[in-house]
Amino acid sequence: MDKPITPGELLCLGSSLAFSGLFYYLYRRKARVVARIQEAPKLQVDDNLPALVSAAEGRCLPYVALEGIVLPAQAALTSHYHEGLQGVIQKLLLKEHRLIWNSLARSWSESERVLSEQIYTVPFLLASPAPEAVTQVSVDSPLQAVCLPLEMVYERFQQPTHSFRDLLGQYLIGEKPKGILETEEMLRVGAGLTGIGELSLQSDGSLHLQPPAQGGEFFLCLGDWQTVLSELESASGLWKGAALLCAAAGLAVLLHVLCRAYRRCRAKQQQEDKEPDGEEARGRSPEESCVVCLCRPRECVLLGCGHICCCFHCFQALPTRLCPICRGPIDRVVPLYQA
Repeated sequence: MDKPITPGELLCLGSSLAFSGLFYYLYRRKARVVARIQEAPKLQVDDNLPALVSAAEGRCLPYVALEGIVLPAQAALTSHYHEGLQGVIQKLLLKEHRLIWNSLARSWSESERVLSEQIYTVPFLLASPAPEAVTQVSVDSPLQAVCLPLEMVYERFQQPTHSFRDLLGQYLIGEKPKGILETEEMLRVGAGLTGIGELSLQSDGSLHLQPPAQGGEFFLCLGDWQTVLSELESASGLWKGAALLCAAAGLAVLLHVLCRAYRRCRAKQQQEDKEPDGEEARGRSPEESCVVCLCRPRECVLLGCGHICCCFHCFQALPTRLCPICRGPIDRVVPLYQA
């Protein structure tokens, strides 16, 4: 207890500072991405786009938000479960769901395991929704995007059948299968897509939207650029709140340590202030000491009994106006001056 800070308080303080620093870094990173998207030019695929990119330095716009319609550059992918449904990115997922017995919580908790995941893609373009426009933009490296812009087109959950023997064995080992989830997601042909990245004009006159070469995140999303911006602002606010919460926890621990140190310092100072009085009391005869505190000199006369028996501090602290010696009433007090 004599230590200025305990190991537990030191651990809490260090953890709060570390987590607040980490969360603040994530917040600043998201905030920079938000600021860059807000400053990026907002474009649509049209016939004026090649001239705009050609006039830029190096025939390249480092960061733009480009909206268009998805078209395949070659044969499109066909859905496994819907005849006639075509896309340019396809994701097939097979996931197993199980129930695991938690002995601490005394309940079953669900867990999942990916059995199979397959992603297929074909080259695709962004085109203008206007039928008379001929300009198209090739989307390069779509799998490097932060999140794939996929829609769920098929979902099926298959529950297994269990015999009594199977159920008994599952309860004994504490694990039982719940079922298998089979899904298919696609980026469909004709979907409205917004790409946020680097737009460049190649020597053959073709336009390409690709991950930024100068750093920055590559986004592909269904809908407009404001959808991406709102999601990033929400994540940025979440990290900012977490950083402030951890910083507040660390500040509370620090204030607690400082207040405790102040109380100890004050108690020590008060103890030091009392020590001279004790030394004077040890050098004073009992007849000269206050009969109440036994440490300060007698310094007042109690009238009308006339007893000189206490210090003025103890007189003020008397619960009743009675003399400590004879219990007679005290009419008034006269200071005693000793030369």
